[in-house]
Amino acid sequence: MALTAAAAPLWMRLSLIEESRSRAKQALGALGTGGSRDPREEMKLHAALGASTSNDSEMGAAYTNALAIAESLGDTEYQLRALVGLYYFHAASSRLRTALPFAQRFHDLAATGSDLSAQLFGEHLMGLAKHFLGDQTGARRHLGRVLTHYIATDQGRDVIRFQVDVQVSTLAFLARVLWLQGFADQAVRTAETSIEEAQATGHATSLCYALAIAACPISLWVGNLAAAARYTEMLVDHSRKHSLALWRDFGSRLQRVVVLKGSDPEAGSLPLPAVFDENAEFNFNPLFLLSELVEALAHAGRIAEGLALLEEWIVQSDAGCDTPELLRLKGELLLLQGTSAVAETAEPLFRQALDEARRQQALSWELRAATSLARLLNQEGQRTDAVACLEPVYGRFTEGFGTADLTAAKQLLDQLSDIRIRPRQHVANDRTSRHSALL
Repeated sequence: MALTAAAAPLWMRLSLIEESRSRAKQALGALGTGGSRDPREEMKLHAALGASTSNDSEMGAAYTNALAIAESLGDTEYQLRALVGLYYFHAASSRLRTALPFAQRFHDLAATGSDLSAQLFGEHLMGLAKHFLGDQTGARRHLGRVLTHYIATDQGRDVIRFQVDVQVSTLAFLARVLWLQGFADQAVRTAETSIEEAQATGHATSLCYALAIAACPISLWVGNLAAAARYTEMLVDHSRKHSLALWRDFGSRLQRVVVLKGSDPEAGSLPLPAVFDENAEFNFNPLFLLSELVEALAHAGRIAEGLALLEEWIVQSDAGCDTPELLRLKGELLLLQGTSAVAETAEPLFRQALDEARRQQALSWELRAATSLARLLNQEGQRTDAVACLEPVYGRFTEGFGTADLTAAKQLLDQLSDIRIRPRQHVANDRTSRHSALL
């Protein structure tokens, strides 16, 4: 038991996650079989198990036990480790509001001491929490503080203590925030920087983190399927090389999204890994993937499957940064079904998505919602309203004009302008045109 507790930092630094998990479980199983129990060793073993398991209930119990013992011992260090673990545990299952108090407790506890590394991770954790809850302005403020004060001389400590390099994770989430705020070019560059920093640490888990959290999804968001394919291949290869099952599963799902979005003629008939699988041990924040999976299913013509996924997660998950996009996608999929009076259902969803994106100051989601609404208004003959809806949103962008979303918005605005000049010109507004515009 003592040897296992002492070896846990080594396993974490070398990303030997499965070895750490199996040894920690073995040692915890031996507790009470002989001699006196050492609560400090028991605390370390629970923390090691929590950091290395991918089993949902096992992770929650391990970190809860570690926190209780750390509090009884007055051990600030392991209180911090348990708090960050419990934040990840709840956020990973989209219990965003349940997760927030753990991030706040970590931040406040770290602020009472003189440990700069812990204080910066507290700022980082609050940035994550606010990003997921839809406060991108607050998230950017917290993440910016980390990068301003970070000193690249102590990277290994954060990897061992908090599972991932703090600079890598901060850059990855800053990239996501930048994209949501409408700065696509900066987001792409920041995601690339997060990969470079992860490679410099030599820490396998941190590299998987940068790829899965930032590089892969942002490539999909900007419409660069070639980059998305390259990054997902890196993620799958790297996670397999280091036996990181959680990230391997994440990467394989992203690869299926790329295949489906890439118009592979065989993709529509192939099974797609479920976003939520009751038989799987753990799903790391499936909302990272949900919008991409739904769009990919739409591309393959599997509308009913996409709607089922949306309904399931709208019911199960806390409202957060993806809410505007999930509402918009629901409206688009309803329109693709082509049922009677469906526009009366889709239009309120688009307007709700638009309002929520504005509330979050998520300009990129706002553009998507405005484009969907403007297209629908145009099809209903409300061309002036369509222009009034989309043009001001498009005009607020200062970069990213080569991305898929801005290109589609510009094409629609040009079409609407042409219609106003030549009102008798026929404009195709059948299901095929909407399907093409969505994708």
